[in-house]
Amino acid sequence: MRHKVTIYTDGSSRGNPGPGGYGVVMMAAGRRKELSGGYKRTTNNRMELMAAIVALEALKQPCEVSLHSDSKYVIDAMTKGWVFGWKAKGWSRGPGKELKNAELWQRLYAASHGHKVDWKWVRGHAGNVHNERCDTLAVAAGRGSGLPEDEGFED
Repeated sequence: MRHKVTIYTDGSSRGNPGPGGYGVVMMAAGRRKELSGGYKRTTNNRMELMAAIVALEALKQPCEVSLHSDSKYVIDAMTKGWVFGWKAKGWSRGPGKELKNAELWQRLYAASHGHKVDWKWVRGHAGNVHNERCDTLAVAAGRGSGLPEDEGFED
């Protein structure tokens, strides 16, 4: 039997590109865990992806996951099958068409493998307590000092 886990994620970037961070709230079996991190220069989309990646990579065994994000970029790619098309095209959008954040899409695809993930969009800044907490975590992480470089980010 798989453990049931509810996850909320959010990403943030000041300037886009600029300093940014991600926030995660994970809940299972009456327990709650928060994760966050930031980078010196990144984009909002990269942080939205990192939030989902970090959350799924934190799971130690196959789980039944309800993952909530306010990012249509992430949710649509996973629910509308875009990610499978990109994978089939060698992590591109087609011949000569670069896929932005390809290394993060590959990582998210790998992190979701083995779990049963129900990808759910939630409206951002609409009063959802868990989404708001993720936003707070993401913004705070992006404002930290001594932030590392986002190795995959390219202007």
